[in-house]
Amino acid sequence: MPAPDTDAPRNGPDDALAEVRVALVQARDTAEMEAQEQTCFAERCRLHPEQLRCANLAREPLPDAFLEGADALMIGGAGAYSAMDDPDWMPGLLALMREAAERGLPTFGSCWGHQVLARAFGGTLVHDSARAELGCCPIRLTEAGQRDPLFADCPARFEANAGHHDRVTRLPPGAVELAFNDSQRFQAFRMEDAPVYGTQFHSELSAERERERLIAYRDHYRADLPDPEDFQAVLAGLVDTGAADALLHQFLCRFVVAA
Repeated sequence: MPAPDTDAPRNGPDDALAEVRVALVQARDTAEMEAQEQTCFAERCRLHPEQLRCANLAREPLPDAFLEGADALMIGGAGAYSAMDDPDWMPGLLALMREAAERGLPTFGSCWGHQVLARAFGGTLVHDSARAELGCCPIRLTEAGQRDPLFADCPARFEANAGHHDRVTRLPPGAVELAFNDSQRFQAFRMEDAPVYGTQFHSELSAERERERLIAYRDHYRADLPDPEDFQAVLAGLVDTGAADALLHQFLCRFVVAA
């Protein structure tokens, strides 16, 4: 593959990634949000949509040999599903993540994907509506995050888009905390012995896509923001988040193309 142009404008497919194939796991209960999430990952990875091989566990079993031919595995969000739930497909998903790590396959989990990754490797989670994060939130890198090969180009503090009730309360053995904020720790982590990353914030969402997502799941967040004016204030506060918006593209450049 040609070398990635990491200084290229952050929009549109990256020709340097034209041969990359990403396996994307989803758990979306509507076709609209299934398609929206695929668009988000394609945009933030700077891939053509056909470069994603997608499996929506909410409507279909995990395909056999799902990782075959994939250069990376990504795990998205889940709408109304909790990472602590145990639907019949959860054991297979947890096993898939461990298999990917054993293969050394670059793996990235966003929000629900971050939580399920932590669970797969022995971390613990909690449902905590009191610390739910919606809209833009500040993120701070740890010292390890500032030295990390993926996050090292990010400023020590940046904004990211979020939408979650569950959170990681203990990282898995062998995981390194990369980012946190005043609301909660473990906003990002990496496994020490494999190219496996998770971000509690939505690395796949621009401000426009976050707005779409929050509106689509308005009922899901109604208990957190029952007042329509408060909900509109969250929408009005969304901004494109710069460093966070580039993470998925940089992840593929560093751990797939440059590997």
